Amino acid sequence: MTGERVAKGVARPASVLILGSGPVVIGQAAEFDYAGTQACRALRAEGVRTILVNSNPATIMTDVTVADAVYLEPLTVEAVEAVIIRERPEGLLAGLGGQTALNLAMDLAAAGVLERHNVRLLGTPLEAIRMAEDREAFRDMLERIGQPYAPSAIVEGATPAARDAAADAALAEIGLPAIIRPAFTLGGTGGGIVETEPAYRERIRAGMRASPIKQVMVERCLVGWQEVEYEVMRDADDTCIAVCSMENVDPLGVHTGDSIVVAPVQTLTDAVHQRLRSAALAIIRALGVEGGCNVQFALSPDATEYAVIEVNPRVSRSSALASKATGYPIARVAAQIAIGRTLAEIPNAITKTTVAAFEPALDYVVVKLPRFPFDKFPTADRSLGSQMKATGEVMAIDRTFGSALNKALRGLEQAGVGPLAEDPAWAPTFDYLAAALGARDDDDADLDAPIRWIDESGTACESTRHAQRTAAPIVLRRFVAPSDSRLWRVLGLLRRGVPEAEIQIATGIAPWFLTELRRNVDLEAATRTAGPSLADSTDPEMVSLLVTLKRAGFGDHELEGLAGLPRGAVREARLAVGLVPGYAMVDTCAAEFAAETPYFYSTYAASGSAPEAPPVPRPAALVIGSGPVRIGQGIEFDYCAVQAADTLRELGWSAVMVNSNPETVSTDFDSSTRLYFEPLDLESVRSIVDAESGAGARPEDLLPAVVAFGGQTPLNLAAPLANGGVPLLGSDLEAIDQAEERTRFAALLDRLGIPQPEGGMAHSVEEALTIAERIGYPVIVRPSFVIGGLAIDFCYSADDLTRQLAAATVVDPDRPVRIDRFLEGLEVDVDAVSDGVDVLIPGLFEHIERAGVHSGDSVAFFPPQTVSDGDQALIVAAMERVVLALGVRGLVNAQFIVREDGVYLIEVNPRASRTVPFLSKVTGVPMVELAVRVTLGERLADLGWGTGHLPPPPLVAVKAPAFSTAKLRGVDPSVGPGMQSTGEVIGLHAEPAVALAKALRAAALVPPRPEVGAPPPTALLTIADRDKDALPRLAAGLIRAGYLLAATPGTREALRVAGFDARPVAKLGDVADPAVGEEDILACIASGEVRLVVNTPTPRSGAVRDAAEIRHAATAEGILCLTAVETAMAAAEALDPAVMDRLAEVRPLAEWVALRPPIGAALPV
Repeated sequence: MTGERVAKGVARPASVLILGSGPVVIGQAAEFDYAGTQACRALRAEGVRTILVNSNPATIMTDVTVADAVYLEPLTVEAVEAVIIRERPEGLLAGLGGQTALNLAMDLAAAGVLERHNVRLLGTPLEAIRMAEDREAFRDMLERIGQPYAPSAIVEGATPAARDAAADAALAEIGLPAIIRPAFTLGGTGGGIVETEPAYRERIRAGMRASPIKQVMVERCLVGWQEVEYEVMRDADDTCIAVCSMENVDPLGVHTGDSIVVAPVQTLTDAVHQRLRSAALAIIRALGVEGGCNVQFALSPDATEYAVIEVNPRVSRSSALASKATGYPIARVAAQIAIGRTLAEIPNAITKTTVAAFEPALDYVVVKLPRFPFDKFPTADRSLGSQMKATGEVMAIDRTFGSALNKALRGLEQAGVGPLAEDPAWAPTFDYLAAALGARDDDDADLDAPIRWIDESGTACESTRHAQRTAAPIVLRRFVAPSDSRLWRVLGLLRRGVPEAEIQIATGIAPWFLTELRRNVDLEAATRTAGPSLADSTDPEMVSLLVTLKRAGFGDHELEGLAGLPRGAVREARLAVGLVPGYAMVDTCAAEFAAETPYFYSTYAASGSAPEAPPVPRPAALVIGSGPVRIGQGIEFDYCAVQAADTLRELGWSAVMVNSNPETVSTDFDSSTRLYFEPLDLESVRSIVDAESGAGARPEDLLPAVVAFGGQTPLNLAAPLANGGVPLLGSDLEAIDQAEERTRFAALLDRLGIPQPEGGMAHSVEEALTIAERIGYPVIVRPSFVIGGLAIDFCYSADDLTRQLAAATVVDPDRPVRIDRFLEGLEVDVDAVSDGVDVLIPGLFEHIERAGVHSGDSVAFFPPQTVSDGDQALIVAAMERVVLALGVRGLVNAQFIVREDGVYLIEVNPRASRTVPFLSKVTGVPMVELAVRVTLGERLADLGWGTGHLPPPPLVAVKAPAFSTAKLRGVDPSVGPGMQSTGEVIGLHAEPAVALAKALRAAALVPPRPEVGAPPPTALLTIADRDKDALPRLAAGLIRAGYLLAATPGTREALRVAGFDARPVAKLGDVADPAVGEEDILACIASGEVRLVVNTPTPRSGAVRDAAEIRHAATAEGILCLTAVETAMAAAEALDPAVMDRLAEVRPLAEWVALRPPIGAALPV
């Protein structure tokens, strides 16, 4: 029956449409690019024609070579139905595109699309989706099969009154604290733990807004219970296996995406493990899923009881982690099962001798750490709960939990998060708790004598010893409450002698994990005691300690800090005694069978053992990946790294990949000749170079490294690698440093006569203030060697500038900052490939927002729509001159500002940029392949793509950012020079307006269309004076779309002058005047009538600058809030019915690229 699963005996589909997951957002990130890519490749290998629909241009999945037909379209019912009409697929695979794809499949079925076009849903039946995602149906299913669940109540209703009554009943039944779980959401969106009634009411409203079916479950919070999950598989023969078991270090209440996760389970007895494994298999059988499924349990502290928390009837976010932890390709196998293959007949791709029905066995420990975005958002609420906040993750493998944890900490690539990190602000609390809870040698002291201390906020406090001891458990519980810094706080307490038992009571963390953390802390103490003697390679006792420390996963750099040794001393001591890491194989079977996998991890437990594999054949190169997904360095760099490895292999080179990110395609075992799953720090990368170069290798025989494709991470390794003798392929160290170091770059532009904003280099705060005074405010601060605009911001006064430099801690004598006069104008992005003689420029991007919005957060057109041919020629000429002067070989990116008084060059990045995947796809130019080829010595002139600025194809491609700030409380969603977006989407069409509307729709930057028969929605406008010229166009677009207007006094007056009426709303902080019908602005936002807020901040310092309360209120109500007037105008015009009716005009990417003019065609002059 159409819409139901493919039963055994039904012919496999000849063609399958695969739904992607859309843009990277918190809760749904790179792991679904990995899953979708695996699915497409697996189905093509089975002879099935694959059609992919996705809106994300940054991924490997949407490369034109991955599927037989690739559609870069919004993930909407209308667009997907249009693709179905064109392609006539026999099956639809939705279980590999995350919650987005699963919800879209349900919508397609509900709209009758699947039945209308005779498309079968594969893998995950519609009923399984409903049972797992509809909270009430989920409970009913669990009751039917006898599986326990936490006491819970459902809140839903057809009217607000009915929903309020259901919420009252749920509160009375469940009580507080409770967990709110909205139905059909991703990453816990809209949910959370609540402890007070006001928080409960607010979270119910948020959950209702987030749930597509307007349903939430109120669940009793099982405080202190442990969270365990299983990745399970099932085929049409009802063969089921458990691929991987995982447990969270944090107890129940922290989203698993935000928790430290360990695989396989470490603290469960075999009897408990088997009990939960059996329950997981029973659940996947009851659901009828054919493919992959994720089951999450809560386990009581004494392990006598468990409850099923939730089930994802699809390949989940954890599936990528489980695949990389075990070597078992879950998504690949799930796709094969979906078209009728059985586990017993699918070969194990790792061993090549066993089948997929074998459950993996692990003889090592895997640790996953979340990567949070709080370095970008210091004002955000950093507490953790059931709504996910992490943007990415790192994974590490070693023989013990402690060693894998230390390796993972080294892989986070974030200031202040190493194994030894402690925030100085914690010191007073550490001292207080150590005195109150640590070893007590003052039992005879006067318990009523006064004691004094300074707390974490800097407040002077006074108490007595008795009161201190009485209050300490409360202070401890608050201090180690779930947050992104909880691990480091716990380690700090252990260092100061606070008993594990006290920490266990306060945190609920299992005693076994705390004991393992204590082992690491004890080793730290031993290192401090040893001091500089640790590097004495002639002292057997010190050598033994060093061996123990390296087996525990401590990095050389951390040991040098603990022992007071100079940089490089520990490496020198290690090499003197032959202490180097061994590399063990991830083979799915704990070495029980022969394996051909090229997938390795380092362990000092294997130091001195014979290598499990010889070095790869030469010629070979090391491709350094991009590490965890974070704001400013996302999935687009994984695309570049994978393409680089593919090109190397096509050219007959061995491609050695190193990366720490389990979510990505680059860490798939067959994406390179050999994969090393390691932190991207100097020690780990250099050890791989040494291992792959062979013992006693001459300097000229060292494995060369490629640093231009993984973003800023490998670029920052270029200098230490080169200084250590490792050859760099492509741009040399001189070119990199001259482009990245602001002083040298500014001097180069001066020599070339290329205009740049007036400014200067500051090595100190005093120098920065002097420069700013000379050039005048506002200024923009630009540090060296950073990603995603980290620490870049506007400053409107001396106080602003001092505060910004202090908060960012970016001023350093060795890495000065550039202080530029801020120039308004049009910003243009340029990507190019250079061979050192010629420069190929596939295209230019024009941002629609004025300069000052980070390029990653801007909506951009390719090709430019308003930049004149003359200005484009100036940009191209300046680009060619600066690239050749730098001596770049490979990819390079630059940003320009176009003004009436000229074209200014802002910065150059001598590496792959975020826009390389986008530009490669829409132009058809294989930019990464060309860059690799010129890196290896080929000339652009010989590669058939010409040089100079290529003519654009007859299409318009629009890039739009996707934001996750709604999930991060306390984050101001206003856009500026610091990047905030987590992902991007694309809109493709021949007409600019339609392409723009597609992109904005896919990025959720378009407010909802007015519903027929419903009251018109309202757009609230509060516009800065500098943007009021745009009001007539904005208002006209909104009114044409059916919106009513509300506005603050200044904006309302500007609208009146332009001939538009608007409902009066008081300015923030002013008392509303009922006599003139004015209402409070925050009450207006909370009224339920407002569906769009446009608030453009006034460019000045202080509270007036941001009026952040307005934006926070809109975000809390789930209302689209736009802070750039250009984006707002585009969003309003995208609602035009004449444009909206054309959003379902679709065309595969290959057809667009085929329309490209012949290479060598002249550009207009």
